[in-house]
Amino acid sequence: MAGISSLPYNIPVQYCLPQPLVIMPMTFRKAARTLLIPCLLAVSTAYAQQPPAQAPDPEVTAPQVTIFPHTDTSRYLIAGQANIIFQGHPGFHSPYEGTNSLLARGEYKVSLVGTLFLGLQLHHNLRYNTDAIYNLESSGGRGVSEALGLAGFTNLDVVRNPNLGSVPYTARVQLHQTIGLTNKLIDTQRTQLSLATKVPERRFDLRVGRMSLPDVLDVNGPGSDSHLQFLNWTADNNGAWDYAADTRGYTYAFVTEYDDIHWSARYVFGLMPTVANGVDLDWNLRRARGDNYEFEYRKTPFAFLPERLLSPERKGTVRLLSFVNHADMGLYRDAIDSALTARANGDPSAVPVITAHAPGTTVKYGFGLNFEQELTQDLRSFGRFGWNEGQHQSFAYTEVDQTFELGADLAGNRWSRPNDKAGLVGISNAIKRDHQEYLALGGLGFLLGDGKLNYAREDILEAYYNAHNWRGLFTAFDVQLIAHPGYNQDRGPVAMFSIRTHVDF
Repeated sequence: MAGISSLPYNIPVQYCLPQPLVIMPMTFRKAARTLLIPCLLAVSTAYAQQPPAQAPDPEVTAPQVTIFPHTDTSRYLIAGQANIIFQGHPGFHSPYEGTNSLLARGEYKVSLVGTLFLGLQLHHNLRYNTDAIYNLESSGGRGVSEALGLAGFTNLDVVRNPNLGSVPYTARVQLHQTIGLTNKLIDTQRTQLSLATKVPERRFDLRVGRMSLPDVLDVNGPGSDSHLQFLNWTADNNGAWDYAADTRGYTYAFVTEYDDIHWSARYVFGLMPTVANGVDLDWNLRRARGDNYEFEYRKTPFAFLPERLLSPERKGTVRLLSFVNHADMGLYRDAIDSALTARANGDPSAVPVITAHAPGTTVKYGFGLNFEQELTQDLRSFGRFGWNEGQHQSFAYTEVDQTFELGADLAGNRWSRPNDKAGLVGISNAIKRDHQEYLALGGLGFLLGDGKLNYAREDILEAYYNAHNWRGLFTAFDVQLIAHPGYNQDRGPVAMFSIRTHVDF
């Protein structure tokens, strides 16, 4: 699931500094009550009572944050990234393990993702801009326990099929067309996926080609960039959004987006894999596809708060997401009933198999809520809620049927390191009753399967500090504390430690 920096050339945006992490035995709800929420309130109040720091002149003081300088005036873009993550965990309590368990013995792994970004403005016009985008990528190394045993896996760069190797592949190839509906232009930042620096205030944006759906949907400023921010799959994406993708996280898709002054609306359809977590995509749109809808409103969702807590000029955004997937997905209840029937007929070792069903198209749907809110000049909060119907098998992203997420990040301006950032997030993931029973009877998903299950929510607390070392070189230290890994309260808790080196060329 190799990611892309959500920041143009990793230009930092505003970045809650974590308190000492002494909560290993706590559940997420207790941790949030005793650490995360008080942290946000205390820091927000303290900052609000201080005079605002004078913003530096970016023309004079902004340091270079790429190894090589880039221009915004050229019709082409050549850039690259490399992301190296060393990750490991000590041993943890585990009375049993299954085929898809997170290994209880201590282990460590290294992952490496390198991406070459190429872009060309085929038609450079302020109202009608056309970009051609091409990304070549290589994903090497492995995740701990081969990326198994956790719904909220701890490294978004890891490809879930380690047998694919590190041979370079095409990650993205697409055409991006802007159709302006007004002559009034607004400034925008050049990114690896959009080269224009000015766009019409009201416009259509169209994309077609190979892409990752989180490039354009469920985007969140403090919580979408695994190369500079959080590492966990369910921190950077909505875990309950089973978005159309192959095992590397990419698909062929078509994007239609309308942007207005304060709001945007998007529709995206993408190809689904032929099998769960599969490499091959199904090109028959009548048989398989993912339909995705999103509405974004760029006004604070917390306008009701008193001014002493939230200044009216602080920016906020809320996004509503829905998806409907059509694919050859099995039903957990059918697999359970088949295994119970076999046991009643004298086969005590029978386990449910979600893939043992007659081929046919079934439907899985769900919803998501995503918000971000500036609290002070340097402090932002964010959160997500996700839900899907949970009766059909998890097919493309991860095994989550419901998720809650709340976090914050803090820029380093107050300690004279404006390009540093720190973040803290709490996540609580869940699965529905049929999914629980399937795993408890020994069934295997494409990520989970301990052989049996004593169910509890999978609760995660993640903190990081990302330091800007020199030009495009960044180093981050990250810790993730996970209660009930794989939704199993018989196992864990486990602490995952990471060091990330990121280079932006």
